[in-house]
Amino acid sequence: MNFYSIRHLTRFRYAQPVSESIMEVRMHPRTDEAQHCLSFSLSVSPRCRVFSYRDHYGNNVQHFDIPGEHSQLVILAESLIEQHPVQPLPTALATSAWQELADLVEDGDYGEMLLPSQFTQNSAALKQLAAELRVSRGEDPLTAARELTESLYRYFEYVPRSTRVDSPIDEAILSRKGVCQDFTHTMIALLRSLGIPARYVSGYLYRGSDDHDRSTPDATHAWVEALLPGLNWIGFDPTNNLVAGSRHIRTAIGRDYADVPPTHGIFRGDADSDLYVAVQVEASSTAPVLDRRQHVPDDWTVLVERAREAPPRPAQSAMTQIVQQQQ
Repeated sequence: MNFYSIRHLTRFRYAQPVSESIMEVRMHPRTDEAQHCLSFSLSVSPRCRVFSYRDHYGNNVQHFDIPGEHSQLVILAESLIEQHPVQPLPTALATSAWQELADLVEDGDYGEMLLPSQFTQNSAALKQLAAELRVSRGEDPLTAARELTESLYRYFEYVPRSTRVDSPIDEAILSRKGVCQDFTHTMIALLRSLGIPARYVSGYLYRGSDDHDRSTPDATHAWVEALLPGLNWIGFDPTNNLVAGSRHIRTAIGRDYADVPPTHGIFRGDADSDLYVAVQVEASSTAPVLDRRQHVPDDWTVLVERAREAPPRPAQSAMTQIVQQQQ
């Protein structure tokens, strides 16, 4: 059993004061069989009232409105997670697993995880990639998912900020480089083409001293979950060529990134904006205690400003969207 304490800092800074910010946040980790969120807090500056609800995927969502004039918006999410060991997967499934999967899909409600979504559209580039990687059903769904995870890991070069938050997968496929968001969308699209329901997972990946993941450690992370007969939803991380395990901390699930961005909002005003994100994940064998008295100082020395992203396009005089990409 492992415990993880997570601090996720987001700061939007505006060149000129804006008159209103409306924000929706998905940073509250999920609770399921293997993962338990023991505590969660969300601090917002300027101070405001925060509301919560669960969306139709069971994700925890916080939302708020800051109507007064302000020149920056700071969000600090703090979580304490308990992770139980993940059971090892079999080497492969029986050859009958494809029919078992078809029966499972027919009897269940998995249709939306099989159809193209906003960031997993079929395209000529995707079909060409499938042909180049020789994507096929093969012996069983588990083997197919494992092989696709490794193939995409080898195909793509991992380059932080090489794509935008709204980039279509064709951009990463044609350039052969991207971030975890691109790896994940591409794998979801290819799994769905094989008839395997697949969904997008937003969260964090803990990196210990002996881990050699190539994804950025100080940012949010994304990976894939595929529905497999007899195993339920199993996570695959094509960015790092991993089967998702106890180091993967799940925050939200959806059809693709459009359903699960860590922050998604709009502001009213005519100003350029800069976005800074810093993520800190610490592990321990016993439950740590998050110090609620600790404040984030103005110079941001508590959490080093890392995972810096390029500013969004210049804001318009009306309401302008603000989101953060997953690296």
